[in-house]
Amino acid sequence: MNPILPTKFKKVYAIIGARPQFIKHAPIELASKEKIELKTIHTGQHYDYKMSQVFFEELGISKPDHILQAGGGTHGEMTGKMLIEIEKILMVENPDMVLVYGDTNSTLAGALAAAKLNIPVIHIEAGLRSYNRNMPEEINRIMTDHLSSILFAPTDTAIGNLKKEGIVNDVYKTGDVMCDMIRIAKEKNILPPSTQENIYMTLHRPYNTDDHIRLKSILEKVNALKWPVKFYVHPRTKQKLESENSQALWPNIQLCEPLSYFDNLKAMNAAHCIITDSGGIQKEAYIMQKKCITIRSETEWTETLQGGWNTLVWDNLHQIQAAIESPTGSYVLDLYGNGHGADEIVERMLR
Repeated sequence: MNPILPTKFKKVYAIIGARPQFIKHAPIELASKEKIELKTIHTGQHYDYKMSQVFFEELGISKPDHILQAGGGTHGEMTGKMLIEIEKILMVENPDMVLVYGDTNSTLAGALAAAKLNIPVIHIEAGLRSYNRNMPEEINRIMTDHLSSILFAPTDTAIGNLKKEGIVNDVYKTGDVMCDMIRIAKEKNILPPSTQENIYMTLHRPYNTDDHIRLKSILEKVNALKWPVKFYVHPRTKQKLESENSQALWPNIQLCEPLSYFDNLKAMNAAHCIITDSGGIQKEAYIMQKKCITIRSETEWTETLQGGWNTLVWDNLHQIQAAIESPTGSYVLDLYGNGHGADEIVERMLR
């Protein structure tokens, strides 16, 4: 039976729709219990079982109060469908606040719908900037920050980025809620000691996967590394490789299915190092003190570059081997928070 909430309790609608948001939402939902009437709208941006439902089951997230079918299509089509449907729900429910996470199309659609209805927007993971306007995520995060009433930034760098754009009111440094999830994993004894027997790899960004020549070039360089590689293949990337005889072309690379969240942390923790183009995985690698090679020309998680814990590789793919072998420098223990960011965020929301 749900507790009877006093009338002073705020009704907050959280917008989720993609894998990273399910993970970020889990500690917020946990911290909100018996404090906030927290409801969710799942946009359907990620609808594949291994990219959506499995996370609800594993993380113990409540079933969404509303589930939309707005995934697929172009960025504009997807965002537009979400905006229309989210607005309908918010007009009926009239929440006190709308909570959005990160930088996906779901994030922007939720922020736009709420702002147009004069409902305060709360942005978790505010202030990140890659300064690459060709990334749809960069457009989403910039617009969401400028639409938000309360901004929870993970680092001093993120707060500085907001200040450069004139956003200085109701900005709070709370660390990153991904630290909360890794803390929870450690408390559950989910992360075994690292065996460092292989390299963990993911790739999903269009500039690495949609150009077939680029994708094959990356795989050729990775195949030549001194360690076996486990490549956890995003559904969209898998489609690009279906016509290839991958085992014959790249025998050092094992193609693997996407993992649930905790299994993914286990795989990362067991690896010698990480190769990725994901934003969130760069940060998770740093938190777990794993060297990361990022196949991008820029990163929104600039702090990870300090001490050589993360290395950007773009044109010169042959640099991957040298980057893996280069020593790391000093490590900042609480760079992304102390693992209790969700509690602080909820307390701020209550105020």
